[in-house]
Amino acid sequence: MEEHIDTLIDNITPEIIERNRLKLKVSTVAVRWLAFQHCAFRGHDESVGSLNRGNFLEFIQAIASFSKDVEKVVLENAPGNASSTSHKIQQEILSIYSGRIRDVIRNEIGDQKYCIIVDETKDVSKREQMTVVLRFVDKNGYIQERLFDLIHVKETNALYLKGAIEECLLAHKLNIENIRGQGYDGASNMRGEWSGLQALFLNECPYAYYVHCFAHRLRFEI
Repeated sequence: MEEHIDTLIDNITPEIIERNRLKLKVSTVAVRWLAFQHCAFRGHDESVGSLNRGNFLEFIQAIASFSKDVEKVVLENAPGNASSTSHKIQQEILSIYSGRIRDVIRNEIGDQKYCIIVDETKDVSKREQMTVVLRFVDKNGYIQERLFDLIHVKETNALYLKGAIEECLLAHKLNIENIRGQGYDGASNMRGEWSGLQALFLNECPYAYYVHCFAHRLRFEI
């Protein structure tokens, strides 16, 4: 029998709210630990009968083994439509953490000048992705390099990449005119003197000097 949404909300007790919060907290702790330890989340077989359900679910199971309160609200003891362990939930939690990290990096930079280091590659699903690293001097006078974003791009021409980088920087109120350096590989779409990515940025930022990526230089010299 279907019930009106207002009726369902009215039936939510403080006990249910507390259980839901505990369940989500456990998932959040699992995501944070795995992300900071650079561990994979998903398992090859995540079914209930699997001997190894993957790091995320196994981590939650380990936490539950030390707490009866946790055990009562997670995994198979959670409602089937509200387990807080789906891949979508994992991605949402990761997105919140990454947003907070970018905010911290943004505050570190403030209104100072900075450099961008960009590279692109294909992931395992064959999608092109672009890594954006920011290099700057912190308030203590030390040079810092921070991974700022990982952007999936549909095209790899210089104009498209420039637009994606600008969108990323402007979304965090980083002034494009404060760029004082660019670091890319030797691909023509990146280092091209007339229409490459570095040339497009130089048109707007005359002090954004291009430096060829030292990692690629080392590889070529070897």
